[in-house]
Amino acid sequence: MILATLLPWLIGAFAVSLLLTAWRLLRGPDLPDRILALDTLYINACALLVLVGIRFGTPVFFEAALLIGMLGFVGTVVMSKFILRGDIVE
Repeated sequence: MILATLLPWLIGAFAVSLLLTAWRLLRGPDLPDRILALDTLYINACALLVLVGIRFGTPVFFEAALLIGMLGFVGTVVMSKFILRGDIVE
């Protein structure tokens, strides 16, 4: 009962968070801020997909959240390595 009432509010809050993070990604003052915004965007997208999966009761959303989480981690590591060394492959 409480979950059915609270879930649309949580989905809306994470949707607004995605919009604000996308704004920071586009308007970030420098590259590390944009990488941090992209990492936060991945985390918020995973949370939103999990909430939508709970709402609709289908496991497809959980698998998509797992895939986005793994790609987001690898992307953050690659971009951080690029900032530190200027090259991705050693």
